[in-house]
Amino acid sequence: MKSNLLIVLVTCLLVSCRGFGQPKANDTNANEIGSLYFSKVDFTEAKISSAPYSKSLNLHDDNYLSIVFTLSKPLIKELQELAPDLSEEELLRKGNFQFSYLIDGEKIYVENLNTGAGPKTRKTEALRQVIPLITPERINFWGWFMWQRFMKMGGGVDAFTQGDHTLSIEVRSYLETDTLKVGPLLATGNIAVTVPKIEIDESMVPVQKIQPNSGWKISKTNYDRDKIEALNRKIAEGRFKDINGIVVLKHGELLIEEYFNGASRSSLHDTRSVGKSFASTIMGIAIEDGFIKNEDAFLKEFYDLKSYENHSAKKDSVTLKSLLTMSSGFLGDDEDDESPGTEDKMQATNNWVKFTLDLPMHKDKVIGRDYNYFTAGTGLLGDIIHKSVPDGLVSYADKKLFTPLGITDYKWIYTPQRVAYTGGGIRLRAIDFAKYGQLYKNKGHWNGKQILTQEWVEKSLAKQVSQDYGGIKGFHYGYLFWNMVYTINDKDYEVSFSNGNGGNKIFVFKEIPFVVVITASAYGKLDAHTNVDKMMVDYILPAILARQ
Repeated sequence: MKSNLLIVLVTCLLVSCRGFGQPKANDTNANEIGSLYFSKVDFTEAKISSAPYSKSLNLHDDNYLSIVFTLSKPLIKELQELAPDLSEEELLRKGNFQFSYLIDGEKIYVENLNTGAGPKTRKTEALRQVIPLITPERINFWGWFMWQRFMKMGGGVDAFTQGDHTLSIEVRSYLETDTLKVGPLLATGNIAVTVPKIEIDESMVPVQKIQPNSGWKISKTNYDRDKIEALNRKIAEGRFKDINGIVVLKHGELLIEEYFNGASRSSLHDTRSVGKSFASTIMGIAIEDGFIKNEDAFLKEFYDLKSYENHSAKKDSVTLKSLLTMSSGFLGDDEDDESPGTEDKMQATNNWVKFTLDLPMHKDKVIGRDYNYFTAGTGLLGDIIHKSVPDGLVSYADKKLFTPLGITDYKWIYTPQRVAYTGGGIRLRAIDFAKYGQLYKNKGHWNGKQILTQEWVEKSLAKQVSQDYGGIKGFHYGYLFWNMVYTINDKDYEVSFSNGNGGNKIFVFKEIPFVVVITASAYGKLDAHTNVDKMMVDYILPAILARQ
């Protein structure tokens, strides 16, 4: 009995030392160094003071959460201890706070905060740090984005299973020089987190029966239906949001066809940049038909580049192939909001071709080697096809691609010049996107006819230009197709795919007999693509590989 009481006393002392709980409002030492506190105060209406801090959080019902901690000295002093020889400017350019998120004692996510996050005074003068994490609406503050990355991309949402948990946050300094240097613990604190049960419509969970008249032969292959039902439950719970359709083909037969969130087989899906791949397809057909010489043709063969702004010898060297592989060297990058050549800036003009051809060239990028995601360049390809083929792009694509595939229900989006937009402007049914994927799986062959040459298919799906996306294994770009590797049970599966904003994908696997289509509408959301990756790795691929 005495030993049990001793354990209780020691536990209480440890919890107290770690700062878990609510300090007294009039305690001037409440924010002692090393203690991190949580507040659910609506900071847009009231200033967060030393009271009241919060001991618990309902993950679904509480609208606000901020963390508060006080340093013993400004962050810059901590960074100086990591690298005494660096100037203040160099330290601020190479270092910032490191935040570690632990759930029930397990480290789930670590973020070395971007060095540009936060004003200079926060790092060089401020001791008390107040950082909003959760708000009902998106705010333009780095703490909000950090929480989103932790939850949606860093594993938080999956670690917070139904029930009670403890969230711990640890704060350190870090410095990225030749190596990563991490300073000592500056502050830490805990909060109890309750995750309520999510009530769902249980009728959404069972595998959906494939309806008749699909146009496909139905596969009789078995697969792990429990895995697909587990995925359906996650979609119903909102773990994977804005998923509209899932179609899986095996050996050219329909294995899985499911729809969610009001979508059905007849829905035309806005798959955004998935449409870029269609520009590659139609370009390949036009080259085979002799309307375009080949992909090595120069851009200057189609436009008088001297009549546009920022003409240069380098711009004269741009080829169709470099536009197909996103390596044209134009000063345009959709992944950099500051770039002069983003899709948004292009779409704000009334002549998208002129906008693109007026852009300067990047001084350092090597044409044909250095990748930049450049949607405007894909629009140029559509304009080139339109002016090169009989009766324009739409008529030609219908005659040469859609009609042979038996695709009759589709919709193009047009540029201000009334040219079909090949930067991401084609809408089809999910089941017809699967036909398009199977065409590539078949190496361009469809119902006894070679729609696309095998050579063009192989070039399109090949690793033309390498990419660096956070160390993702095998990431490359082909002719407006992506290429990467999924790893399941320590085995690699190479896949080429079309990719569009919102989580839209057409997967064509290399060594296994599958085509997978996912349509989604999580446009602009941080986790749109990582959600699809998780769906593939944790549910879809294990399910369909289970009976291989």
